[in-house]
Amino acid sequence: MRRWCTNAREVVVGDGGVTVVLAHGYGVTQASWDKILPSISKADKVLLFDWDFTTSDHAGVDDEDVGRYTFGRFADDLIALMDERQVRGAVFVGHSMSAMVGCIASARRPDLFAHLMLLCASPRYIDSEDEGYVGGFKDASIHAMLGAMESNFQAWVKGFVPNAAGSGAVEEHIMQSFLAMDPDVALGVARMIFFGDEREALDVVPTSCTIVQARHDFAAPPIVAEYMQGRMASAGTGVTMEIVESTGHFPQLVTSARVAEILDGVLLCLRDKGAYDAVGAPVHPASDVEVDGGAIDVMT
Repeated sequence: MRRWCTNAREVVVGDGGVTVVLAHGYGVTQASWDKILPSISKADKVLLFDWDFTTSDHAGVDDEDVGRYTFGRFADDLIALMDERQVRGAVFVGHSMSAMVGCIASARRPDLFAHLMLLCASPRYIDSEDEGYVGGFKDASIHAMLGAMESNFQAWVKGFVPNAAGSGAVEEHIMQSFLAMDPDVALGVARMIFFGDEREALDVVPTSCTIVQARHDFAAPPIVAEYMQGRMASAGTGVTMEIVESTGHFPQLVTSARVAEILDGVLLCLRDKGAYDAVGAPVHPASDVEVDGGAIDVMT
């Protein structure tokens, strides 16, 4: 099986005794976390990595490889990386698509996670009127967007990024990250994200969560965060929500100090509650829920 994560690195940031795993979202790289790294003080170290769609260097990748992009396979790669680095009881911060990857991974391997911080997450981008679900996009809009990507990827990026960035100060950084992707791979991952429906995954998350949502995010509006919080709470997951006064889909770049403050608060709360033993692993596993990939088809 192809490995879809590369360039893993560990950064020592403090003496908190726990590892924070930072997983970036679509279109950017691990560099999207650089602004918050100096502010993380309540962790021992941070594990960062790149998903493989971040680069245009895809020698040996064929159409079949691109077609295999699924949330479940990204979750398997996250689990494999954490096993390789011997990370247990981590605080996982997943941005955008990586938030749902973290939810699925935590259901499959609860021992790896002590807490999930879900940043600008969405389990489903397309509205479902018959179910009363508001994802923020009409089906026709998603088809039109993907058609524009397929027709002229660079032109689509130049039109999409200014809306997604939320600030001119970070627009060029995000623009260059998007343009670095291979257009075919970018389209394959985008189809996975925007046609995906991972709402059932919210019912089996065994790990406590903090949902962090930007106030003005056209891609994942606050109503989606409210839906996630309600559904997860109904399923028995301990979940809280923080609304960040930020515009765009990348608050870790636009309001980095606030995102870092929320993360440090999560770490401090866990430590004060005695959630960690001397080696940073959870004293009490969050859940014994098992996900085999068969009962929840959308996760594989």
